[in-house]
Amino acid sequence: MKDHIPPRPKKSFRIILDLSSRAPRLDTVLLQALRDQDENMELKHISRAAYKKLFDDKKIHIKGQNTRPSSSVATGLTYVDILGF
Repeated sequence: MKDHIPPRPKKSFRIILDLSSRAPRLDTVLLQALRDQDENMELKHISRAAYKKLFDDKKIHIKGQNTRPSSSVATGLTYVDILGF
């Protein structure tokens, strides 16, 4: 079965997490993915305080829904959209 790719919101940066095992916390795995990518330098070098503010301001979405830093992430592909980028 082919993965359904949700539409990317306008003015957002999308990062795709491809996990071989479940991650207990979104914030940890997403921050590492942002550090590893080279498409958006602002997000690559984001401070922890600014990163936390993205969650506080509900700017990080999965499937169009707000996420929490403590959300777990399932195995496979997860499309994360960061609004305002």
